Amino acid sequence: MTDQPLRVIFMGTPDFSVSALQAVLDSRHTVICVYTQPPRPKGRGQQLQKSPVHLLAEAAGIEVRHPKSLRKDADARQALIDLKADVAVVAAYGLILPKDVLDAPRYGCINIHASLLPRWRGASPIQRSILAGDEMSGITVMQMEEGLDTGPMIAKESVVIGHAMTTTELHDALSAIGGRMIVPVLDTLARDGRVEAEIQDDSLTCYAPMLTKEDGRVDWTKTAAEIDRQVRALNPWPGVWAVTPDGKRFKILQAVPVADIAEGSPGTLQDKRGLVICGDGTALKLLKIQPDNGKPMDIAAALNGGIFIKGMIFS
Repeated sequence: MTDQPLRVIFMGTPDFSVSALQAVLDSRHTVICVYTQPPRPKGRGQQLQKSPVHLLAEAAGIEVRHPKSLRKDADARQALIDLKADVAVVAAYGLILPKDVLDAPRYGCINIHASLLPRWRGASPIQRSILAGDEMSGITVMQMEEGLDTGPMIAKESVVIGHAMTTTELHDALSAIGGRMIVPVLDTLARDGRVEAEIQDDSLTCYAPMLTKEDGRVDWTKTAAEIDRQVRALNPWPGVWAVTPDGKRFKILQAVPVADIAEGSPGTLQDKRGLVICGDGTALKLLKIQPDNGKPMDIAAALNGGIFIKGMIFS
């Protein structure tokens, strides 16, 4: 083998993808083009904003392309094929890649996926792993094929999900791991022309569908531990929320299960410490909340300000 540097297409969009792109940029391999999602309106002014990957690629002087679709845009697909890349590295790109795109680079497309496959396939593996109470998460580098996250697994690295770990913390840990893992895989491809890969066991998989706002609604009949995981998994988006007796929504930004045994109807604000009765006689201590159209506040401020009253029942 000649062990020549690879010509790499990078395909990614959010912050999660940035460490991987930076790692490839810092390697001996050459990023010949970056694909990312188109700029989106954001913030109060709804100004178009480029993705984090777009901004990094632009700063590095790399050509950036942002087709709205690759499945429906034959010209965009052909333009990618014409790059004659050795490999494409994909990390949270957000668009489905049709077969001719998957097959276009010499070594195909390699995905950095944020779960220990085959455990969580789909759009929200980080959040779902916390929601489910998994003890471990990690990164799987895999060869892409037409199925959703079904391809052979090239490399894995795991991380412990701490009892208080949030989606933001796990996201950042996994992003860094993905950045560390990708270049050795590219080096192996450059040296050997192939990588060892393990076929997934489909019987062990779970689907991690895209999150919706309704996923954030609290069901107080669940245990305090389950609701705690929901709060840690779904902040900042879609956010975890409940409703006061007068129909006003509020977000739960921070909470913690406590050892107290609670008696009464689930959803009842038990005392001025902010304990709420949950399922199976468990209790959740609210620490920080945010009223609709209000600012975040600690539970003492919510009680002192009359936003919450002892004995009220949340739904």
